[in-house]
Amino acid sequence: MLDNHTNRDQEAEKDEIVTELSADDRHLLDMIQQLLEPCDRITYGEKQREVAAKLGKSVRTVRRLVKKWEQQGLAALQITTRADKGKHRIDSDWQDFIIKTYKDNNKDGKRMSPQQVAIRVEAKAEELGQKKYPSYRTVYRVLQPIIEEKERKASIRSRGWHGSRLSVKTRDGKDLSVEHSNHVWQCDHTLVDLLLVDQHGELLSRPWLTTVIDTYSRCIIGINLGYDAPSSQVVALALRHAILPKQYGSEYALHCDWGTYGKPEHFYTDGGKDFRSNHLQQIGVQLGFACHLRDRPSEGGIVERPFGTFNTDLFSTLPGYTGSNVQKRPEQAEKEASLTLRELERLLVRYIVDKYNPSIDARMGDQTRYQRWEAGLIAAPNLISEENLRICLMRQTRRSIYRGGYLQFENLTYRGENLAGYAGENVVLRFDPKDITTVFVYHQIGSKEDFLARAYAQDLETEQLSLDEAKAMSRRIRQAGKEISNRSILAEVRDRDTFVTQKKTKKERHKEEQSVMQKAKQPLPLEPEEEVEVAFTESEAEYQMPEVFDYEHLIKEKV
Repeated sequence: MLDNHTNRDQEAEKDEIVTELSADDRHLLDMIQQLLEPCDRITYGEKQREVAAKLGKSVRTVRRLVKKWEQQGLAALQITTRADKGKHRIDSDWQDFIIKTYKDNNKDGKRMSPQQVAIRVEAKAEELGQKKYPSYRTVYRVLQPIIEEKERKASIRSRGWHGSRLSVKTRDGKDLSVEHSNHVWQCDHTLVDLLLVDQHGELLSRPWLTTVIDTYSRCIIGINLGYDAPSSQVVALALRHAILPKQYGSEYALHCDWGTYGKPEHFYTDGGKDFRSNHLQQIGVQLGFACHLRDRPSEGGIVERPFGTFNTDLFSTLPGYTGSNVQKRPEQAEKEASLTLRELERLLVRYIVDKYNPSIDARMGDQTRYQRWEAGLIAAPNLISEENLRICLMRQTRRSIYRGGYLQFENLTYRGENLAGYAGENVVLRFDPKDITTVFVYHQIGSKEDFLARAYAQDLETEQLSLDEAKAMSRRIRQAGKEISNRSILAEVRDRDTFVTQKKTKKERHKEEQSVMQKAKQPLPLEPEEEVEVAFTESEAEYQMPEVFDYEHLIKEKV
């Protein structure tokens, strides 16, 4: 009973104190109580920023108020406010001098700190013969509103690091506060400053590198290396590599594992056409992450910085290095070029896995990038099946199902099992542009898609035909005045083999090299029950990666 009376007395005392609080203090109390409500880390961070904005204070000040509340209770809110708050007890001439000195010396590339302004004040007082003049603390108080306003404007452009936390700004005005690993991924492309050759030693050109980086840890999550210029398809392939667990054979001679996988909550990129595509938006919707565009180019430092590191530490040490300046390209770059796309991919994977990710980033304290990624996971990432990732490999179109379960796509007739029951309905087709002899049919109900069946091009079940080849063949058949059908396309496909002795264009050799690399990498197969045969050419079989992780040794081998 005594305890109950005591509790009631304490509650009454609290009510009494609350009634004595000013309106501002009561508002502050309400804000703090909102922060004391249980929630997860992400929601708590959002609440902190909302409260700070409503109170007109920084997030750090709000944290201090909450801590003070936890230690002192309501007494922490009873702050005596000076009647002359916001007014400076110095001569207005001195105030004008301080503000003018600071502003005049902090523009056009000039910089002056408040302490340096205080030195100017002291010199001015000496010049005027005045013994009393504003101290450094007074100077700082006069300048504090100007400094805070300047910092606030700067934060609108790029909030960046605040203490140990990072945030990035989106084009639609949102601030993404990066809280943990796999929270915000960034993606960008670069043209590698390295000339490559094909498997026969013929000079090709420079490949494109696409990287996906975890913003929280700065860990490289996934890559795509190839001759295809940036597109939504290239971004999709890099995303797929980032999302899936990565497995590499003994030919890579890795000393560490590339253990990153999962999917992001936010995908943050520049405003390029490839990142604004509907294809990428569809991937985000179906896999469950939001796509955002950067507010300004200066926001892309995290994803762009590794490209410079790759150039300095790896690419510049390899034969065929061109440098970033075309006018200053080494004279021997074309002659020295000897790496194939597949060989470069091996070197790059080994560099990322054994050197880059296990290194300490300047902003990460004493943790390596990979250690920070592991430690920053709020839960074990979910494994996404290869079937669910088909969307990352494929483009999409819509078609109607005809009687008997038939479909028409790119002048080809397809048929799939169990599709006859959907005759007359409009369905979604997903296809791999590299081989359209098989398409995947989905039935859309609202925003959800249900997989119905695989549909196969009639008479072409044993062949391989790319989208570009199918369009070119249709044009040739039409120009010849023939009817376009599966059989006429099949005849073109088989005639194609008779021209293998003709000299291939550089574009064709690009595709061939990329195809060889993709087969040799042995990714998880699209259909688990099928085995992918690894193709090795004679020149590739001779090339063996050394067991020791020594780039200088690799260079000597290639020169």
